[in-house]
Amino acid sequence: MKKPQLPPTEAISSHPGLKTTTDNWFEYPIRVYPHHTDYAGRVWHGTYLTWMEAARVECLLSNGIDFAELVNLGCDLPVIDLAIRYHQPLALGMNAIVKTRMKEITGVRIHWDYKIQSLDTEQTYVTARVTLVAIDRDKGKILRQLPPGVKTVLSQLQKG
Repeated sequence: MKKPQLPPTEAISSHPGLKTTTDNWFEYPIRVYPHHTDYAGRVWHGTYLTWMEAARVECLLSNGIDFAELVNLGCDLPVIDLAIRYHQPLALGMNAIVKTRMKEITGVRIHWDYKIQSLDTEQTYVTARVTLVAIDRDKGKILRQLPPGVKTVLSQLQKG
């Protein structure tokens, strides 16, 4: 009997870059602790989102953008769209690597790709795409353009 397969999500299937390996991925190591898991010892689905956010913030920091400073300057980058595919669960005590890269900028929308893989990259646990938008924190409105310093760094990230 053939095992039923979930159809690919539109966001994941339309972005083949999520399945490729390139040199411009930022890597963020993780270890699964008890507070990351459910009662079965498997990573709770929301934990993956926390790890992806941490990897993205660390990637920005390693490229000169301190997210806290950005927020203090009145610019925030909230998530407006998220597509995530869970391939295999991580379990208590396992180590993995969260890979992230800024894929493209479309106006004030910033698209990030993610892969959570085993340390040897033989096993993929999660693939995802997140879209952020730049907003003015004081006005609560979308900015017409990214702050110049942020746009410069993100453009460099995009080029790899």
